[in-house]
Amino acid sequence: MGPLKGVKVVDMTTVLMGPYAAQMLGDYGADVIKVENLEGDVTRMIGPTRHHGMGPVFLNANRSKRSIALDLKKPGGRDAVLRLMKSADVLLYNVRPQAMTRLQLGYDVVSKINPRLIYAGVFGFGQDGPYAAKPAYDDLIQGATALPALIARTSSDGVPRYVPNALVDRIVGLTAVGAICASLVHRDRTGQGQRLDVPMFETMTGFVMGDHMGGLTYEPPLDKGGYPRHLSRDRRPYKTSDGHICVIIYNDKQWQSFFNATERDDLRNDPIFSTFAGRATNINIVYAELARIFETKTTAEWMDLLNKADVPVMPMHDLESILQDPHLEATGFFPVVDHPTEGKIRSMRPSATWSGTPVEPSRLAPRLNEHGNDILKEAGFSAEEIANLVSEGATLAAFDPAAG
Repeated sequence: MGPLKGVKVVDMTTVLMGPYAAQMLGDYGADVIKVENLEGDVTRMIGPTRHHGMGPVFLNANRSKRSIALDLKKPGGRDAVLRLMKSADVLLYNVRPQAMTRLQLGYDVVSKINPRLIYAGVFGFGQDGPYAAKPAYDDLIQGATALPALIARTSSDGVPRYVPNALVDRIVGLTAVGAICASLVHRDRTGQGQRLDVPMFETMTGFVMGDHMGGLTYEPPLDKGGYPRHLSRDRRPYKTSDGHICVIIYNDKQWQSFFNATERDDLRNDPIFSTFAGRATNINIVYAELARIFETKTTAEWMDLLNKADVPVMPMHDLESILQDPHLEATGFFPVVDHPTEGKIRSMRPSATWSGTPVEPSRLAPRLNEHGNDILKEAGFSAEEIANLVSEGATLAAFDPAAG
């Protein structure tokens, strides 16, 4: 069983940032109860599906969870989620705190019911600044933390673009997992729960500017910021004679190995290439020369040559070829598993490993309200109370596996 066995998490999040964090907690052994509205998490509808409401984005962010559908705007739905929180260790939500207050689920209310609860919010902005009530999405935070501007500086057309990945959601989700685990350690030492805010804007500002603060670190500034190596226009996968390859030659030992493998004594003796300082100062010249060199052989020839020389190299995968990567195949990273309703699906195993408490996803992503009846019974609801919730429209009728 995973290291978080015995921890109960009420997951009131939707889309990606919160669900991704809660999935990781579930993979690590926590009992994660996903509270969805009666229509279900919107990501159920994204991408190709075999059955309604079971899209790939949802499947890949909601394993190791049980699902219950509740309308929190109905008195019965709000009462039900409060009864779940009473015995929970963690509440995770990703609406703005103002919305939790409107639902009468603010920390002032919930902490009275369960003082040991970790009340964890992942949302746009810290609550002590003028952006506190603003909505936030991955694209907005990417733009606000300079990522598109940095991409524009490195692209030939100078056009700002977003990173083609929900980078912010996943980084903030990972940050939340660490913060929640730290809060649980503090709670177990002191007996005290607490409110935990993990804002997207501040988290990503630190993430990006940690690389690119540069001379802006100093007061007065020494330059306009930016990490030159990251901003070199030739820092990209190198074109070979028949494709592309990813290479980074970083330290002096690697450069000497590269000079030997390519028989480029002229570069070995060039002060621009021969020292770390010379390369750092002239990084654009260095990368441009490497780009010319790598066009002279095929990808396979370079992979063989550089691997033998112990120069860091990797293939440039696409979304299909990565599934056949020999390392990922050997480690079983993409197991094909049998989902109870979706048939065979390709999953992804947790990346971290423990010697004493190995982790394994406890279940695959649930159908909407699949575990609703069981969860309510565990919280002390009688059959009559559950029927009243269904009648009120605060929850759905019990999930019927035969209905699919």
